[in-house]
Amino acid sequence: MKKILITGAAGFLGSHLCDRFIKEGYHVIAMDNLITGDLKNIEHLFKLKNFEFYNHDVSKFVHVPGDLDYILHFASPASPIDYLKIPIQTLKVGSLGTHNLLGLAKEKNARILIASTSEVYGDPLVHPQTEDYYGNVNTIGPRGVYDEAKRFQESITMAYHTYHKVETRIVRIFNTYGPRMRLNDGRVVPAFIGQALRGEDLTVFGDGSQTRSFCYVDDLIEGIYRLLFSDYVFPVNIGNPNEITIKDFAEEIIGLTGTDQKVIYKPLPVNDPLQRQPDISRAKEILDWEPKIDRSEGMKRTLEYFKSLSEEELYRSEHKDFSSYS
Repeated sequence: MKKILITGAAGFLGSHLCDRFIKEGYHVIAMDNLITGDLKNIEHLFKLKNFEFYNHDVSKFVHVPGDLDYILHFASPASPIDYLKIPIQTLKVGSLGTHNLLGLAKEKNARILIASTSEVYGDPLVHPQTEDYYGNVNTIGPRGVYDEAKRFQESITMAYHTYHKVETRIVRIFNTYGPRMRLNDGRVVPAFIGQALRGEDLTVFGDGSQTRSFCYVDDLIEGIYRLLFSDYVFPVNIGNPNEITIKDFAEEIIGLTGTDQKVIYKPLPVNDPLQRQPDISRAKEILDWEPKIDRSEGMKRTLEYFKSLSEEELYRSEHKDFSSYS
C-alpha cells in the first residue's frame, strides 16, 4: 500500500484530498496544527486502519517513520481574514514549512506536490492569467504575506527539483468552493452564503465590477490528482475559467437562497485583484483536465452543506482564536 503525507489535512482542501486518496487505496498520513483546520472535516476517517493523524506544525521539523511515496503540501492559511491575523505564521509555513517538507521528500525519495495559488499573480495586468505571467504583487502590502509566501514556495520547490533532483509538482489554485469551507473566512462564496443564511444584506467591496471564477472542489481535487501523477514539473493553473462579476454573483446567491436581501457596497480593500480568471490551456493539454461541474450545481451542493450544519458547527466554522500564534 502506497503511503502519502497530506499537510493541512483538516482544512477545506486537505480533507477532500484525504478522502480521495483513501478512496484510491492509499495509506494516508494526515498532518495539521489546526490553526484554521477542523478535526470535524476528517473525523469520519479516524476509524480506518489506513489513516493516521498527527497534530503538528510543519514549520517545525517534520519526521515521518518508514517509507513515504508522496507528499501533498497544503498547510497554509488561505483566506484573507486568516492570513491578515497570523501574517508571520503564514510566512513561516510557506517558507520554513515548505523547506522542511522538501527535505523530507529528498530523504524519503518521495514525490511532492506544492499547493500554490493564483495570488502569485497579484492584481494581474494580464487577463486571463497564464502560467508564464510573472504577476503584479505588492510585497509590503497587506496581502504580501500570503502572496510572497507562495512565490517563495514555488522558488524553493524548483530549486530542490533542479539542485537535489527531487520529484516536484506545483499547482496554482484559483478560487475554489464547496462543502467544509468556513463561513465568514473572508472568501467570497462562504461570506455571501453566510450573510444570506443569516438574512443579512450581502456586502460587495468596490463597485462589484471586479471578477472571479469559481471552481467546485471535486473538479479541483481531480486536477490535483492528475497533476501529481503527471510528468510535468512546472506550475499548472487549476481553476474554472467561467468568469463572473462579484455584483452578479451576489445576485445569484440571493436568487439561490430565495431571500430578499439587498446588495450593499463598501470600499475595496488594498491590492484586492480586479480580475481573476485562469487560462487552463496547459491543464487541458498536459492533464486532459477541465472542470465538469457548473456553478449552479456546485452552489446548490455547497448551500445544502451549510444548511445541514448545526448552530454549534456553524459557530465553530466562523470563529477561530489566533491569539497564541505568532
